[in-house]
Amino acid sequence: MPDQILRLNQLLADSGSAPLDPETADRFAAYLALLLKWNAKTNLTAIRDEEGILRRHFLESILCANKLPKNIVSLLDFGSGAGFPGIPIALMRNDISVTLAESQNKKAAFLREAVRTLSLKAVIYSSRAETLKSTYDCVTLRAVDNMTHAIPAAIQLLNSNGYLAVMTTTEDTAAIQSMAEQSSQFLWQPSHPLPPKTNRILLLAQRKLEPFTP
Repeated sequence: MPDQILRLNQLLADSGSAPLDPETADRFAAYLALLLKWNAKTNLTAIRDEEGILRRHFLESILCANKLPKNIVSLLDFGSGAGFPGIPIALMRNDISVTLAESQNKKAAFLREAVRTLSLKAVIYSSRAETLKSTYDCVTLRAVDNMTHAIPAAIQLLNSNGYLAVMTTTEDTAAIQSMAEQSSQFLWQPSHPLPPKTNRILLLAQRKLEPFTP
């Protein structure tokens, strides 16, 4: 097993999570190699060193995948960028049909190559997520440029009792919850640390069923 994946398993253990099985570990190693190769040529992510990628991208996304409810069948990664958290979710949860929405051409091209290399069933939507006509059991958001616009747009793409999953910080929690509640009502779970003893968290909430109006 490559040293980088041994390090990732150590980070998972430190966070109270199980290590990757050998097959999944190999696919994460291939994902890391592809990301480093593309990052050398184009700006996929501001975090470019291996340790940073393992901590901020891989670890956080795996912890997010582990916290998603078991009844989720379809998931949209809104503004997927280099595939976080969507690709790790697809690697960890093959029971979920993942759509990666990314409008920037270079990043969408990378996502297509990653999906091909990793033999994932994920779908690439290379346009703005807001133009999608489908709805999903879960929508994830992470490092989206304009949360004020993205949160209500993401909620429009949720099923009536779907889950909103926002990877953010403790400092931004109240603002994100307020933005979401302006569009719909949610049942908020206690925030999940990503990982423990940091200010990085997963905000997870289930949309309440809309009241019936005759």
